[in-house]
Amino acid sequence: MSETDLPAAPWDRRRRRPAPAKVPLTRERIVEAAFTVLDREGYDRLSMRQVALELGVAVSALYVHVANKDELFELMYLRLFEGRELPDPDPERWQEQLKEFARDGRAALLRHRDMARISMGQLPFTPTLLPHVERLMAIIRASGMPDRVAAMAGDLLSTYIEGFTLEEGMWLERYKDMDPSTWEVKRQEITDYFATLPPDRFPNMVAMAGLMVDESNDYRFELGLDILVRGLASYVEKTPEES
Repeated sequence: MSETDLPAAPWDRRRRRPAPAKVPLTRERIVEAAFTVLDREGYDRLSMRQVALELGVAVSALYVHVANKDELFELMYLRLFEGRELPDPDPERWQEQLKEFARDGRAALLRHRDMARISMGQLPFTPTLLPHVERLMAIIRASGMPDRVAAMAGDLLSTYIEGFTLEEGMWLERYKDMDPSTWEVKRQEITDYFATLPPDRFPNMVAMAGLMVDESNDYRFELGLDILVRGLASYVEKTPEES
């Protein structure tokens, strides 16, 4: 009788413990692992090999579910829109509806490190996202702006959201380990530098020295968003009653 044929001793728990069941590999698990790698390593180090290591599988196993890295990025991009339902268009509130869309988009991008870089390389014209694009266009057209402007408005808004968030994420990553008090000192140094510039050469920078780096990212985002939406509103033709 070989050792493997012997009954397990009652005190030998290793022989009595069943092997853990393997969790099936799915697209959902692959996308989740990709986000984990992205948050930990960043965009430049996100690869199929790193995702496979995170899941404890061979790289070849991923290709059964995801064709390549481009498709993985697309799946991660689609995940941004899950749970984001756009309201019915309201001609009286179209400006606020666009601002709410932009705020939600920024928040979604900021949930994951470098997600703005992935988002900027994708187009929302897939069967899954076309209904979302259609509802956004309905909100924009409800404003009454000319179609030649409305056709570009969604793209301009998305570009602003992604561009702002990309820059925001880069600076947050650069100074993530900086103590808040250190940033306050650095901000004061920058303010003092502007204030001491020769006023005859830089009168405007000297005049605004206390404001140049005094606002939060939230304020900057909201100001830029307001400027963009007001610009779109300037294309809306007024009715005779409004003139």
